[in-house]
Amino acid sequence: MRKYRHALAAGAALLPVAICLLAQQPAPATPTPQRPIIVRVERVPVLFTALDRKERFVTDLSRDEIHVFDNKKKQEILEFTKETDLPLRIGLLIDASNSVRERFKFEQEAAIEFLNSVLRPKTDRAMVLSFDTNAEVVQDFTDDLGKLSEAIHSLRPGGGTAMYDAIYHAVRDKLMAEGPAGGVRRTIILISDGDDNQSRGSREDTLAMAQRGEVTVFAISTNRGNPEQAEKSARPAGGEQPGDRVLRRFAEETGGRVFFPFKAADLNTSFERIGQELRSQYALLYRPNTPRDGSFHAIEVVSLRKGIKIRARKGYFAVRE
Repeated sequence: MRKYRHALAAGAALLPVAICLLAQQPAPATPTPQRPIIVRVERVPVLFTALDRKERFVTDLSRDEIHVFDNKKKQEILEFTKETDLPLRIGLLIDASNSVRERFKFEQEAAIEFLNSVLRPKTDRAMVLSFDTNAEVVQDFTDDLGKLSEAIHSLRPGGGTAMYDAIYHAVRDKLMAEGPAGGVRRTIILISDGDDNQSRGSREDTLAMAQRGEVTVFAISTNRGNPEQAEKSARPAGGEQPGDRVLRRFAEETGGRVFFPFKAADLNTSFERIGQELRSQYALLYRPNTPRDGSFHAIEVVSLRKGIKIRARKGYFAVRE
């Protein structure tokens, strides 16, 4: 009997240990329903401009007249609108290097006139960034035209040209922080000769950043040339210089345009044209049926109406989910 009591007591003492050990054992597998994997479906917004054979804006296209392709695969358009009132976020990037010294004063005046004609108080915002050897935000985003004008007037030319660094900084640190691309129109107005000799970043990395930020670049060349050819505006006067080719690539890859003004009046005309284009665009939205593989995907927007040229960004980076 005494042995039995000892055994019982020993068993009672071991009971908590046994319970703890049982608690540490994995629970028996039970057939439970598998939890759904939630994946964010990416939708790609595309702003585009339509022009006729005489380079006039076409503003009466319908959804049925437009096709969009992602890596050559036709996409279903989910939304199609005429974007005339989307809030603007304008990064005005002004080359303040020695190479633009001759034309600097009227560039300042034309830039101020452009902002006065385009910016809508309480709706649009602009910033001023100057670059020579370094890039510097002279005036952060505001709708105060007085502050913007004062910032532009304060600029003085001198030094080298770090254009790529200026674009990269403007996109990554400023424009992309101004709300989602679908809610605002992100635009850079780049006034430069396109000759970069100081940037730490590369041209390709900078272009990729502009594409990731869904930023449209409108470039205005400060190179001079033959005034008779300047009237054409679509081609640089006196032949295309290396810097002009750089400006053209940034504009065309992002859905913008490059201008080659010869004199002050031409520069004003260029700014007027940009203002008109910002109010004459379309926006479409599609859900891509191509892989989200992290690579660059080419976008092509095509008009079914004859004689219509479409200008849109060339592509985007398909971010992995």
